[in-house]
Order: sequence, then structure tokens, then C-alpha cells
Amino acid sequence: MTKDIFEKEKINLTPEAGFDLVGIDYFADSGNQLYLVKHFEIYQDALNARKERKNPNEYFILYKGVGGEFFYR
Repeated sequence: MTKDIFEKEKINLTPEAGFDLVGIDYFADSGNQLYLVKHFEIYQDALNARKERKNPNEYFILYKGVGGEFFYR
């Protein structure tokens, strides 16, 4: 996945409010490798859900900052 396509996918999946747990499908076509697992209102809940996954490093949390910037962890 190229960095530009990855960035566009992250932006498209980032919620206006709250936190989205997102997974990576390495076998999907480029541009469709990210998928929504679940939306959370509280960051700690999203973080706990990520930690409970079999391979937590294959998941990340998307959210918007106060200034509308896109973040992931």
C-alpha cells in the first residue's frame, strides 16, 4: 500500500466524533485494505478492544483532533 493511498483510506475512515478501531486486510486491493471493526465514544474502550485482538499490531485507532486534524495510534 502506498503512503498516499494509505493516508486517503485513513481520512475516509476517520469519524467526525469518537474513535474507530480499524483493521488492515493485507490481501485486499490497494485502496481497500482498511476496514472498520467498531466505533467507540471513549478512547479507552477502543484501546481495550485493540489490546484484546489476536494480533493488536494489525489494528489501529482513528480519530480527529480538536483542530480537525487526523490522528491514528
